[in-house]
This record gives sequence, C-alpha cells and structure tokens, in this order.
Amino acid sequence: MSNGDIFVGEIIGTAILILFGAGVCAAVTLRYSKARASGWVVIAFGWGFGVLAGAYTAAPLSGGHLNPAVTIGIAIDTGEWGKVWVYLLGQIVGAMLGAVLAYLVYLAQFQANVRTEGTTEGTTEGTADEPVPTLGIFSTIPEIRNPVANLVTEVIATVALVLPILAFGLTEGLGESGTTALIVSLLVVGIGLSLGGPTGYAINPARDLGPRIVHTFLPIPHKGTSDWGYAWIPVVGPLIGGALAGLLYNAAF
Repeated sequence: MSNGDIFVGEIIGTAILILFGAGVCAAVTLRYSKARASGWVVIAFGWGFGVLAGAYTAAPLSGGHLNPAVTIGIAIDTGEWGKVWVYLLGQIVGAMLGAVLAYLVYLAQFQANVRTEGTTEGTTEGTADEPVPTLGIFSTIPEIRNPVANLVTEVIATVALVLPILAFGLTEGLGESGTTALIVSLLVVGIGLSLGGPTGYAINPARDLGPRIVHTFLPIPHKGTSDWGYAWIPVVGPLIGGALAGLLYNAAF
C-alpha cells in the first residue's frame, strides 16, 4: 500500500466512522431530533455500524485501521513502523472531517440549541428550555471524573478491542471471507454495552481528539466547554491499551 492510498483510505474510513458515531449521538441528544432520548443501546449500535461502514470502505486502500490504537498494536506485533505516521495523520484528518459532516447533517438542530426568550417571572408560560450541552455528541465525557479510574477504564477497554483484532488474524478463513470488519463492528458494540458506562468508551484517540478540535471551533449556540482538561485521557489511555495489546499478543500467541 502506498502512503497516498493509506492516507486517503484512513481519511475516508475514519470520516465515515465519525459521521455515523457523532451522528447517532446527535440523534439521541439534540432537541427536535426524531431519535431523541432513544438510549445507550442505539448509540452502541450506531457506533458499531460506523465501524462496519468505515472499515469496509477503507479496507481496499489502507486495511481500514481507523484507530491509532489499532495501528500501534499492529506495529508492535509486526515491527513495521515506517507508515504509522501516515495512518495516524489520515485518522485525525478523517475524524475532524466526519465531525464536520455530522454537524452539517444536524445543522438545524444545532442552531435550535438556544435558550427560549420571553419568560415571565411567576408564570409557567414561555418557560425557558436549557440549551443542550453538545460536547458529548463529539467526544467522550466521564460519568465520574476520576483521572486514574478513567485512564484505567480506557486502557482496559482498548485492550479488549485491539487484542481480539490481532487474534482474528489467526482465525483461518476469516480474512478471506471478508467478515473481519463485521466481527470487529460487533466487538465495538459489545465494548460499548459492557465497558462504555464509565467514560463513554473512546478506545480511539482520533475518534475523541479530532471531533473535540472541531467542537472547539464550531459556531454552535450555547455549546458549552470542550473540556480540554480531560482530553488527554481518551488519547493516552487508548494508546497505552493498544501498545499493551500488541505486547500481550506477541507474548501469548
């Protein structure tokens, strides 16, 4: 695979991943969305389908990593580091592009994220609706802010992603059948349902960092903070998890 193919493939695949993922979060979160408040299971499957669509699309060009933690785990397993920077750059650019596309899909809903004017003190008429915080549509937010616990969660959840991905390569016929991306997408759904509760399961530095950058600059009314004080955890945790998965895979298989 050439550097150009890898770069383009990772941009396209990661953009599709984030379009689906941020899109389902917007659908569940934003006021005036038909899917509002439809719940965590919907979010988990939306992200899983995003992995499915993105990985299958990118696979012919780049192999469809879509995740720096996966790229790092594979590099540790194979010892091939020369193209890692191309993968990572494509993933960050793709994640930012996907976040912008999701914003455009829900543009009217984001623009309606405003406080209702004209409230009258002492009456219930014209009661203001609070603006919906929007960072959770783009990036992860912990339910309990505890840096050590949050970091441990992201490390373990990422090992649970990358180690099976590496082991899938040992399953005879799985790659040839073309079902690897389908199995990985179901794996992501499972991680979301089982391990996503504490931090929102970033398990992908590009998935969190790229959209957080975009959220910082998007003109969303009353969008709230981009929470850069937390932003290192969903980057460092998955990178550690990906590296540990690669090391464990080498040691055990």
